[in-house]
Amino acid sequence: MTRKGRTALLIAALFVTPVASGQEAEGNRDIATAITSGDADLAFRYRYEFVNQDSFGDDANASTLRVRLNYETGVWQAFSGFVEFDHVFEVLLNDFNSGAGTSGPDRNRYPVVADPKGSDLNQVYLQYAPDEDWRVRVGRQRINLDDQRYVGGVGWRQNEQTFDSVSVRYLGFRDTTIFYSYVDNVNRIFGNEVPDGDHEQNTHLLNGSVKLSDAWTVVGYAYLIDNDDAPAFSTNTFGVRVNGNIKFGDDSLALLGEVATQTDAGNNPASFDAEYFRIQGIWSVGSLGLGAGIGFESLGSDNAQGFRTPLATLHPHNGWADQFLATPPGGLEDLSLRFSYTYRAWDFILRYHDFSAESGGADYGSEIDLSAGRSFGDQYGLLLKLAAFDADDPPFVDTTKLWVMLTASF
Repeated sequence: MTRKGRTALLIAALFVTPVASGQEAEGNRDIATAITSGDADLAFRYRYEFVNQDSFGDDANASTLRVRLNYETGVWQAFSGFVEFDHVFEVLLNDFNSGAGTSGPDRNRYPVVADPKGSDLNQVYLQYAPDEDWRVRVGRQRINLDDQRYVGGVGWRQNEQTFDSVSVRYLGFRDTTIFYSYVDNVNRIFGNEVPDGDHEQNTHLLNGSVKLSDAWTVVGYAYLIDNDDAPAFSTNTFGVRVNGNIKFGDDSLALLGEVATQTDAGNNPASFDAEYFRIQGIWSVGSLGLGAGIGFESLGSDNAQGFRTPLATLHPHNGWADQFLATPPGGLEDLSLRFSYTYRAWDFILRYHDFSAESGGADYGSEIDLSAGRSFGDQYGLLLKLAAFDADDPPFVDTTKLWVMLTASF
């Protein structure tokens, strides 16, 4: 069955009530009640994004609005359903290249702002949860694992990344969470109108976490990615991470350490064996609302192939200017500093990154990131962000990005 056929079948299973009589009709009325007694949510996200990049003669000015409507049914005999629909509008300003062939050739003179206009069936799945330990989902769904360094929804972009998959979460072992998903297709941020918007897969995602104490957790994972449409993304990655907190009265020290290894897989045309390493610490002064942290992340290189994370949410990790959405052939080392401050309803963040090659000695550049955000009640939000990347060696160029984002949910 084709992907569209599977989606249509799932929608029918979720939202069509069959006609019957007698006891069967009574059961169908229960199903109808579950469907009609659910919860609906409506959300708006407006964003203005400005990009100045030295390799382009014109600056990008992108003004987009995302409207999101979702509906979760009630529960019938442990079954429930969820559907989510997005539409992205261009509002007044569209001087930008939305990427991957989603905008016309007349926009190639602008830097990329990867928010193409259009509609998307973001999620539609059937869930079975017979008790607190088991949860099974079948259909198109969002999958966010850990801090999304390897698997995530790319939620910063207006059109999220979702997965056509079967996923199972099990909590039956003490202080343990086991997650497994078989992924048939990845619905990427560019939409289904262009080849880069859909990547057919034969991918297995396994993630298990164990709470060692109230403060410490260890996570092990195996991500076996076999991408039929982009074989260079096919990799086998195995890793472990440990994170926790040490309390000092109202203050705390959050620590994280992680190591992983990666090899080529499937029909990947390259042959490589790369390593990953990350360590970070963040000190928080609760009484003052202050935080300060330092981190080091290394994405290794082998045979001129950098460690890759094709299913990740990349924006939060190696600089908000998004200069390292693909790991360079020489790998990537990121030494970062982070400062945060909370004042009344406002959250302020300052980050500094120094980027260099993991092998070969190249200096890629440095970056300063700033943000200020706040909420207004439970429904509205405002976010201001700036990213300034200062390039050292080619092929990187100086890049400045600015965002103003407004959100509302009902």
